[in-house]
Amino acid sequence: MIERTITVVPEDGLHARPASKVVTAANSYDSQVTIGPAGSDGVDAASMLAVTGLGVGPGDDVDITADGPDEADAVDELESILTTPEHDTEHTT
Repeated sequence: MIERTITVVPEDGLHARPASKVVTAANSYDSQVTIGPAGSDGVDAASMLAVTGLGVGPGDDVDITADGPDEADAVDELESILTTPEHDTEHTT
């Protein structure tokens, strides 16, 4: 099992697009992945309802935990998603 604490960077926190990316990534691994505010019990990172229900905002610390055959890759990808600023490029012309 791997656990890592990171600081959430996207300005939407764990809502909207970042949460969707987290859930999609968590579902792509065989490992069980959880996420939650630092020091608390995490929720299933593969559940959109659970992830958005955390109420995590930008600047908040979260614990990412993964347990399984591809746990290191899972934690690395979720860390990358949550430490990369979101830029809204869909509305630029």
